[in-house]
Amino acid sequence: MLALEAREVSVDFGGVRALENVSLELKRTEVVGLIGPNGAGKTTLVNVLSGFQRPTGGATYLDSRDMTGRSPRQFARSGIARTFQTGRLFQELNVRENVEVSAVGIGLGLRAARKEVDSLLERLGLSHFAKTKANTLPFASQRRVGIARALALKPLFLLLDEPAAGLNEDECNDLMAVIVDLHKDFQCGILLIDHNIQVVMQTCERIHVLDSGRTLAAGAPAEVRNNAAVVAAYFGSGRT
Repeated sequence: MLALEAREVSVDFGGVRALENVSLELKRTEVVGLIGPNGAGKTTLVNVLSGFQRPTGGATYLDSRDMTGRSPRQFARSGIARTFQTGRLFQELNVRENVEVSAVGIGLGLRAARKEVDSLLERLGLSHFAKTKANTLPFASQRRVGIARALALKPLFLLLDEPAAGLNEDECNDLMAVIVDLHKDFQCGILLIDHNIQVVMQTCERIHVLDSGRTLAAGAPAEVRNNAAVVAAYFGSGRT
């Protein structure tokens, strides 16, 4: 089964250890959640899994192929796409142009890219924003444009870094439906990082919990939610 893996990954920033011997496997057939308090190492792990951070120790594998040390572009061309907490949209470009950048980046000609992009915008409910500049979009729509850009890379694995941040309850409900549909329709494995526990619990079939850079627990949502160590370190602390 095709899988993206972090194996015994550690990351040091100067004298600070952000991750310590963390292992995580994401199969193409899964939606897996990654949760933990602020500073737990979630985004650092996503950076390792997408080539934006080289681990101090351990390795990253795609289908048993060692990807450690390869560039983000090489990760993307191998089928690993990710979104960012801050969106990272080209603010002066319109929505269609923002997504076209990704489509052209994997080698599509402009005509083919535009056809692909228009399909993605329709799929994500963004068609009416196609000619709207990114810097004027509602926040929730900016999140969707980020997802569209990642999908334009035709990923085998999609890493979503806090897509529900700043969304209201209705927008979160819409996001959960989108994630489930994307997994089914695009047949890509999804790693979902978020502080919104409802979104993670209702969307993911497995959850991996980090705390202070270490794996605290991993398992099915109910198992994780009832884990005493997780309750003490995360759910019970109010740091959600």
